[in-house]
Amino acid sequence: MRVLVIGSGGREHALCWSLAASPLLTKLWCAPGNPGIAAAAECVPIDALDFAALVAFAQDNEIDLVVPGPEAPLVAGIADAMEAASIPCIGPSRAAARLEGSKAYTKELCDAAGIPTAQWERFDDAEAARGFVRRRGAPIVVKADGLAAGKGVVVAATEAEALAAIDAMMQARAFGEAGAAVVIEECLVGEEVSLFALCDGETALPLGAAQDHKRVGEGETGPNTGGMGAYSPTPSFSPALQQAAMDRIIRPALAEMARRGTPFRGILYAGLMLTDDGMKLIEFNVRFGDPECQALVLRMKSDLLFALHAACHGGLANFEFQWHDTASIAVVMAARGYPEAPERGSEIRGLDRAAAVPGVQIFHAGTTLSRGRLLATGGRVLTVCAGGDDQRAAYAAIDRIDWPEGFCRRDIGVSTVDP
Repeated sequence: MRVLVIGSGGREHALCWSLAASPLLTKLWCAPGNPGIAAAAECVPIDALDFAALVAFAQDNEIDLVVPGPEAPLVAGIADAMEAASIPCIGPSRAAARLEGSKAYTKELCDAAGIPTAQWERFDDAEAARGFVRRRGAPIVVKADGLAAGKGVVVAATEAEALAAIDAMMQARAFGEAGAAVVIEECLVGEEVSLFALCDGETALPLGAAQDHKRVGEGETGPNTGGMGAYSPTPSFSPALQQAAMDRIIRPALAEMARRGTPFRGILYAGLMLTDDGMKLIEFNVRFGDPECQALVLRMKSDLLFALHAACHGGLANFEFQWHDTASIAVVMAARGYPEAPERGSEIRGLDRAAAVPGVQIFHAGTTLSRGRLLATGGRVLTVCAGGDDQRAAYAAIDRIDWPEGFCRRDIGVSTVDP
């Protein structure tokens, strides 16, 4: 099978690494890819949002399956563009991708399908939003309605923080048009879990759970990020809870999407909060999480390519995903200054020494090669992962990396890696 992965981050490196192990694979490309991905796939310099060039490449190279990684091309309609050219693509249509493209749309769908979620209101007027915050008080959550690369959420402990978030999103346009409207909702308290399901439009198959760490600082402090690390499985998320989440959240959403004439095909990612009042949905995403994907692929026993191909062609009814019993963790190394103003251009050394630690796999996110030197080009730069019997190996590997301008959290999966 000839496969094209779209994207250039750690999630896409993890996908390529997993797909490359499939006996079904004959050739793997990634557009645009990165230096780490180049070890598993042929990288082609096509931007993830250049749909015309991506379709032409897929046609010219007789691609059997397109696997989009990030949310931006999915929300913009890459699956529609591929379908129009009769190229199989495992991802939702632009209409179905509104589950991630609009927080308000997801909330409306939850209300229609009876999916438990936080109480919410949508605002496109800043003064009305401020008035709502003053009436409701804090803690409260302010979310940019559109895509904001995982950063458009402020969990405000005080009214002042919430008002500042409204000003930043709606007036200063910190996230561009994504913040033209905001969703303001009650602050849910509990343990957060990321559940992934593979969907073929009718059938939803659980694809594993992980716990993500969004705050930049240890002990869940500092601003939200795209994710500083993850571990899988989540000890508190029992098989019974996973089944309940599939029955009460994933499958009702899938049924409601089909009822609306926009069946969902691809990866449905449910961010869940386990509260004292029961499990509630925080948000839906329409792709694998990053860095959850990096942790999940280390535990996958089933052939990911076979599963994605089956979902693309409506063939999940009799499929069951298999997992290794061991746990895994994924630790993000970010550039100094992340998430506000990451420093770019610093050199990273010692990856060979780090990768030599048994059980470790390193995925690239924001890197480039320049005259033989590996340089940091983004905020989140590397994801250092470990699975098997000793997940502490991830930190042993990090200690071998020579990158003074990088940092990581030292408490990722701490309850799973401590003796």
